[in-house]
Amino acid sequence: MMKNISAVAKEVGLSTKTIRYYESIALTSEPIRGDNGYRYYNQRIITELNFVKRARDAGFNLEECKELVHLYKNEERTAAQVKALTLEKITDIEARIAILQGMHTTLLSLASSCKGDNSSECAILDQLSIE
Repeated sequence: MMKNISAVAKEVGLSTKTIRYYESIALTSEPIRGDNGYRYYNQRIITELNFVKRARDAGFNLEECKELVHLYKNEERTAAQVKALTLEKITDIEARIAILQGMHTTLLSLASSCKGDNSSECAILDQLSIE
């Protein structure tokens, strides 16, 4: 059964703008165009959109999603290829977590240095302004 873009957007939890964008960068297959120019989506494209949404929700960027879609469609892929891409993403996320933990530690230190009273003196501003 063919569905219009609004119905698909609601079903997969993406905006119509995002769906059009994914189509424009060839992340998904092109929908069928009606005589009226409207896009009509079959189940295969809806499956692709759900796949990309889950990959994005897992932290993969658009380029990585393209690679995953390619692997998904390629019957000659190996599980090792998919795992390698996933392990790269895990390493990337771990590096970002370390950066965020450092920021968290810095903010805790800054917050604990401030009296938080009604005076104009603020240790946070003083520490941030050190050259």
